[in-house]
Amino acid sequence: MRKLNQSTLCQLGLESARPTHVRVLQFGEGNFLRAFVDRMIDDANQRIGFDAGVRIVQPIPRGMAATLKEQDGLYTLILRGVAEGKTVRDVRIVRSVVDAMDPYTDFEAFLAAARDEELRFVVSNTTEAGIALNEGDRLEDAPPASFPAKVTRLLWERYRALGGRAGTGLIFLPCELIDGNGRQLEACVREMARRWALGDGFMAYLERENVFCSTLVDRIVTGYPREEASALCAELGYEDALIDTGEPFGLWVIEGPESVAEQFPLDKAGCPVVFTRDVTPYRTRKVRMLNGAHTTIVCAGYLAGLDTVRDCMMDEQMRAFLTRALYGEIMDQLPLERADLEAFAQAMLERFENPFNRHMLLSIALNSVSKFTARVLPSIKAYLAAKGRLPQCLSLGLAALIAFYRGARADEQGEYSGTRGADRYVVRDDAHVLSAFSAMPGMDAPDALAQAALADASLWGEDLTLLDGFAPLVASHLSTIAQSGVRAAIANALAESEDVQP
Repeated sequence: MRKLNQSTLCQLGLESARPTHVRVLQFGEGNFLRAFVDRMIDDANQRIGFDAGVRIVQPIPRGMAATLKEQDGLYTLILRGVAEGKTVRDVRIVRSVVDAMDPYTDFEAFLAAARDEELRFVVSNTTEAGIALNEGDRLEDAPPASFPAKVTRLLWERYRALGGRAGTGLIFLPCELIDGNGRQLEACVREMARRWALGDGFMAYLERENVFCSTLVDRIVTGYPREEASALCAELGYEDALIDTGEPFGLWVIEGPESVAEQFPLDKAGCPVVFTRDVTPYRTRKVRMLNGAHTTIVCAGYLAGLDTVRDCMMDEQMRAFLTRALYGEIMDQLPLERADLEAFAQAMLERFENPFNRHMLLSIALNSVSKFTARVLPSIKAYLAAKGRLPQCLSLGLAALIAFYRGARADEQGEYSGTRGADRYVVRDDAHVLSAFSAMPGMDAPDALAQAALADASLWGEDLTLLDGFAPLVASHLSTIAQSGVRAAIANALAESEDVQP
């Protein structure tokens, strides 16, 4: 079977036009950026003539730059799932990537890219740990190890080659999953420039000519479909070693000046991109609604006999529990228009229903204590402050978490596991969290267990028994779980909570 490359497009009778200007440098060749950023740039190229080619930089010594070059930067992207109540399957050969380089084997190509006057944007996804300094990085390294040092070296080369002229700076759009990713990257680059003593002129160039945007990205990308790859290649009529898959939903929120939207007009091409001066409300919406809903249902759903997020959506009682928590206890306390929140909620529920995403509850349950503190506890506090009473469903979510953790015991290897009927499950969290729960009273003493769990500030960052009525409510849910099971507790929570319909 023929392999996907530029000549294959012609053989298949497909449009073979590629961007003529390389305007984007991308650190990272992984599944996410190819299914998210590169697809949106491809859309903008096709729909509004953006004509932006992407040159990929492999950020670590071992990667896929060589495979990308073999395929002329081409790859097949399949977005599939549920959108607006219908099953969607969108198959596209993405053409925006025009080059890929490995700076560890060809550092001069990296420096040449820095000197390219057409370059305007830098995109990255180097993992959450990528935006961090490496004490060992030196200016003469070829290349430096850390991502911020590579960026500093890139800008230093550009500054020297182009003289620091007006209009030669770059717009940085980091996609790493950390708060304030743009601000953190800028701070790291400034620190590297200081350590390397690059001078006042370069520091002024950094400040005057370059823009570091903080962004929020959202799309579930399932990557290379290993089990389906052979069948998909047979269907497509060519071999593709870089097939990528993901969900139809996407959202890219970019915080920056208006000039960024003018120069990077992906929204004008119908791409799900929002330009704003403050990404915080959108991040809060995602954390409290999407992530908060996951964390609320994960332990309750698992103890109720369900295994995946989609199982929860297909279960009438669990779906009611989720939607009641979402629409009745989380959304009203968020700083965005209700219509925007409802649209996000509807899309979110469709994402949870996606039959192509087997999102295991036990995977989501990893580090549930810290997740609950960041994702759900703020909604509980906001609801209590606004309504003068506690939210039933979110409180049950915490009770189920406590039951899930307290039901585990340590084995000889120090692994904490519990049972659900005949099934064994492993609780994965920090050692001090697991140790704290194992020392608490058992499920046969729900009042004492609730008091001990909520009072432990090392778990939640504060003493939650100080929230008026919280300990008795959680204890009541724990008592029901112990005596009658989690489904009885869910039924009680639904009966006691405000019936807000989507």
